[in-house]
Amino acid sequence: MAVMIRLARIGKKKAPFFRIVAIDKRSKRDGQYLENLGTYNPLTGELIQFHVEKIDAWISKGALPSDTVKRLQKQYATSLKAPVAPAATKKVVKAAKVEAQSQEAAIKA
Repeated sequence: MAVMIRLARIGKKKAPFFRIVAIDKRSKRDGQYLENLGTYNPLTGELIQFHVEKIDAWISKGALPSDTVKRLQKQYATSLKAPVAPAATKKVVKAAKVEAQSQEAAIKA
């Protein structure tokens, strides 16, 4: 049995919503799946759930991810690496830059 990791549509008409599933390659798109591995909303581009450990376990067993699932894995990995600074921190950094610039101007004058 060839296992694929691909998307199965669960959304309604004109409002797509997908499950990331491990499924037999010969099954229908929305057919019975082996395991639910996450959910994805393409309208917002948001990964609602993404079970990395389960996906890695299926890949180690020989499952092949679809191109879309590969793209979602990369998206998830980059979202973890990019730290999001809170708004207060941004203001403090900006204030420090302005202060440094004013001190440099005072030294030059």
